[in-house]
Amino acid sequence: MVRLSPFDFGFLLGESRATPMHVGGLYLFTLPEGADEAEEMQKRLAWFRSTDDWRVPFGHVVKLTRTGAVWESDAELDVDYHIRHSALPKPGRYRELFALTARLHQQLLDRHRPLWEVHLIEGLSERQFALYSKVHHAATDGMGAVRLAKQMLSADPGVMQPDTPFSQRTADRARAARKRSKVGVPSPREIKAVADVLREQFGVSGNLVKVLSQYVKAWWRPDQHSLTTAWNRTPTTSISSKITGARRFVAQSYSLERVRAVAKALGGTVNDVVLAMCGGALRRFLLDRGELPDRPLTALNPVSVRGDSDAAGNVVGALTANLATHLADPAERFAATQSSMDEGKALMRQLSPAEAVLFTELTAAPALLVSSLGLGDRFPPFSTVVSNVPGPRERSYWNGARLDGMYPVSAVYHGFALNFTLVSNADQLDFGVVACRRSLPSVQRIIVDLEVALTELEQAAGV
Repeated sequence: MVRLSPFDFGFLLGESRATPMHVGGLYLFTLPEGADEAEEMQKRLAWFRSTDDWRVPFGHVVKLTRTGAVWESDAELDVDYHIRHSALPKPGRYRELFALTARLHQQLLDRHRPLWEVHLIEGLSERQFALYSKVHHAATDGMGAVRLAKQMLSADPGVMQPDTPFSQRTADRARAARKRSKVGVPSPREIKAVADVLREQFGVSGNLVKVLSQYVKAWWRPDQHSLTTAWNRTPTTSISSKITGARRFVAQSYSLERVRAVAKALGGTVNDVVLAMCGGALRRFLLDRGELPDRPLTALNPVSVRGDSDAAGNVVGALTANLATHLADPAERFAATQSSMDEGKALMRQLSPAEAVLFTELTAAPALLVSSLGLGDRFPPFSTVVSNVPGPRERSYWNGARLDGMYPVSAVYHGFALNFTLVSNADQLDFGVVACRRSLPSVQRIIVDLEVALTELEQAAGV
């Protein structure tokens, strides 16, 4: 048995029909040269079903205890339930693929079974096929999900992976190939006791108390600090509405070289440019709807502190970014967003990985509680989520099939009905945008708005 952390357990408690608590991914592939589509689909389904040594949590179910929950081995695992075969009417377009992905993503995972599914999807044109997967957020964070996907990929199209990413053998090989980082418990040197019980349960140090003090000061007097905090006068828009369980999903790839050129010219990071793209797109999107607020929208920006850890669960910190949507000039918006992130990163650098996770639980995780109580639209902690996850650095292949795109499919909640998550994939950034279908029925336009925002930043940077 493996115990769930309080943060992971919170994703189970906060789940409802309107707010499924899982993360997913849509992976687009091109068949190997000369391969027969029907045979390839059957081979890949058989490969997934060949697992006989399931790693946590893929062969495990959640069992509630008096003090929380644990992952317990499932003696009646039904592999065919979790690994499914779907097809689009030929020739399937991306529009139909995204609609299918949205429908699959909006369905709750069965709590009586291991909390994951894989769907192999055929019927696309140009010899392409897709793979959609989802895992409960109690079992992994975005970085963990991408790392899991990378374990079935190779930079060599001739490599045939012997085991699926759900196999314990795969986990053991990945662990042996790198030095594991320790994230869970701070070392004694890190710990300065505030109280014995806090030290024993959480590993809180004087460092964390200092950082929380800085955070509270920024929250109390935002006009005197660049640091952006949650629940700091978040404006109300259709994005901050109460949501239903229905979803829309759209995806698009953007040139990583273009984003890097803007970052270099403006003296920022790729993540700064990504946030500025999202801010510019949201400004344009809300202007067209006639509901752009005077105050800036904000975004929760998760920061992985996982290192090389393969642990199940969430190993993540989080900052709140000022998207500066109230500013018309793209260069000014970028500067405001960059400043808020620089202050946030300076704050996080004072913390060990374990402290960063606890800091996130204390400052960002209450958003899950507010959402689960159905109050997120009345007290929105932030406007949206922008999560930037490192992916493969080279062109990748799954048993000979070329990976063309890996688009994250994340979660939305009451109070933030829109989520941007992206993965760096070789020379591109693969954006997956998820929204509540009722709150934002025309969210597909955000893809065009992102392109316009990037072009505006290029013009402002002189590139």
